[in-house]
Amino acid sequence: VQLQASGGGLVQTGGSLRLSCVASGHIVQINRMGWYRQARGSERELVATITQGHDASYADSMKDRFTISRDNGKKTVYLQMDRLTPDDTAVYFCSLEQRMNVLAPRKTYWGQGTLVTVSS
Repeated sequence: VQLQASGGGLVQTGGSLRLSCVASGHIVQINRMGWYRQARGSERELVATITQGHDASYADSMKDRFTISRDNGKKTVYLQMDRLTPDDTAVYFCSLEQRMNVLAPRKTYWGQGTLVTVSS
């Protein structure tokens, strides 16, 4: 499984960005895709995840400004980020979690990350 993220860049405070992540390879029908972020000097943290059935969950601090969605046909997950602040500056990673069968352990795959920089 490979994940290719895009859409990062430089934006001013209060602006918006939309990240995209396309998955390829052996992907099973039941899976969970998501976004995490890692600021310089900090640990990676959850932003949001979404199941193939479009059930979404968010980190509490971001659920009012960020929206995760996915297109199963395109094997793509999106992250719409609004009202961005400098605290949102980080490398954003997409993820895909799946298990190949009911007896197999869950495995998480990661994209390469896309940098989001919010200027003050």
